[in-house]
Amino acid sequence: MRKYYKLWTVAVAACLAALVAAALIFPRSFGLTALSDIVQCVLLLSGTMALVLQLVLSRGRLRLFWTLLATGITFWFSYQLLWTYYEVWLRQQVPDLFAGDLVLFLHIVPLIAAVALRPHAPQDEYAPRLRRLDFALMMAVWGYLYVLAVIPWQYVIPNVEAYDRNLNSLYLVEKLALLAALFMGWAGSKGGWKILYANLFGASALYGASSYLANWALSRSTYYSGSLYDIPLCASMAWITFIGLWTRAREPQPDIRPTSTVDSVWLARLGMIAAFSLPVFAEWALLDATVPWRIRSFRVVLTLGGAVLMGAMVFVRQRLLDRELLRLLTHSHESFTNLKRLQAQITESEKLASIGQLVGGAAHELNNPITAMLGYSDLLVLSKPLNKEQDELAAKIGQHARLTKSLVASLLSFAKPTPMTLAPVDLNTLLRTAIKLSQSQWQTLPLRVRTELPQEGLLVRGDSNQLLQVCVQIINDVLRTSDQQNDASLMVSAKPSEEFASIQISSSSSREDPASDSVKVLSNLGLSACEAILQQHHGRIFCPAPQDENEGVSIVIEIPLIRPAAEKSSATAAPAKWKTQPAV
Repeated sequence: MRKYYKLWTVAVAACLAALVAAALIFPRSFGLTALSDIVQCVLLLSGTMALVLQLVLSRGRLRLFWTLLATGITFWFSYQLLWTYYEVWLRQQVPDLFAGDLVLFLHIVPLIAAVALRPHAPQDEYAPRLRRLDFALMMAVWGYLYVLAVIPWQYVIPNVEAYDRNLNSLYLVEKLALLAALFMGWAGSKGGWKILYANLFGASALYGASSYLANWALSRSTYYSGSLYDIPLCASMAWITFIGLWTRAREPQPDIRPTSTVDSVWLARLGMIAAFSLPVFAEWALLDATVPWRIRSFRVVLTLGGAVLMGAMVFVRQRLLDRELLRLLTHSHESFTNLKRLQAQITESEKLASIGQLVGGAAHELNNPITAMLGYSDLLVLSKPLNKEQDELAAKIGQHARLTKSLVASLLSFAKPTPMTLAPVDLNTLLRTAIKLSQSQWQTLPLRVRTELPQEGLLVRGDSNQLLQVCVQIINDVLRTSDQQNDASLMVSAKPSEEFASIQISSSSSREDPASDSVKVLSNLGLSACEAILQQHHGRIFCPAPQDENEGVSIVIEIPLIRPAAEKSSATAAPAKWKTQPAV
């Protein structure tokens, strides 16, 4: 692609060089005029195609930026075609009162609009719809000024001298406005965008200087198409092609510097000022006694019509701005509400962190007396024979001491969680170990412990120590809510359930409200650590609804299951057979 760009650039430079050579060698003639006009058309067509290539390769605001630049150069190219039509095709001078001058005058407006987009700056809160309306308002203002100052001397009372004077003065103001906008863009950008704005400023300044030079030569009757006065003009045309072809090589990106709202609305403020200055123009049109009454009447009527049109545009813009401000206000209110909620959450997190530190310290302090109580209760049982009532009391002291020690261990785990190590874990082995570790809790109680574990192991991925802590904690909590005065039982079962391995720990009980006992287990402080561990394993814990009146506490744990390789490779694999294990 760069090879074609180089060839394209060389061809444009060759056209410019041929025109310079012809201006230096050949005298004034129709051939020189035709060569100059055709070369200018070719240069403007080349510049338009180069800018169109840029807009095709761009997106978003960059595409709109290049589209506006291409539109302005297209207007300029259209004007040059009209000029060539008169001088080459019709072989006559362009009329002094030329209707195509409006096209040349308006070609700068899209260029100003492109710079006003500020594509080098981040997109701010200024709504795109408001920008489009501002551009339309700016176009209406420039069109109104042209019709106010130039058209009366072209159609109302034709006057070549007044027409040329007003057109040149207004065109000069428009070119100065473009140069000022480009300078502001250059000053507020950096990198590739700074180079782009510098090139655009240089091409526009060269074009403005060439226009002034051509007008000076016309006043002295020394200008003709193809003369040396056309060289700066043609150089500015060739510069457009260079900008369109080689700007992408530098890849200018939107600047990361924060943009100011004042910079974003300067175009809107200028448009508003121009709209509200219409009464001043109306008064000037009425009081200017140096112009004929027909022109004054035309300007007054034009100003009244412009006031209606621009007033409607300002009204619509204000409505859109009100809606935009309401949206921003609503968004700000939501952001403030979310910020307050976030602050509350941070405060709550800090409180929980402080509680965790306090709980950790208290748990360490409680471990020593609980260990002593547990040791003394065991010594009391073993030291000398006790009667039945004393033996039961000593067993209850030991049981509650062990429960308290388990609760303290859960508090420590909740306050200072240890790093998790994931590995395949066999649930059968895990549950048998959990029942063995909790044996001290249930071996002195009048209940039966049963297990229903699959013949083939259930594999889950997790931390074996943390999962063992969860199972022991839940078994102990379920035992604590069981009816210890009747023939009760503890059931520990495991089975696959879709993508999960399901562990159910339940007890039979004759209590009146087993659902209340289940809620009590789930609201236990020790379960907070269990829930946190299961969340890390992508599992969950819940309490199913009782199936009959005699069913006691039932807690279910679900953990993602590791499927065997045979099941993964074959969708029609036979389901595993589950058998009831004998009671422990």
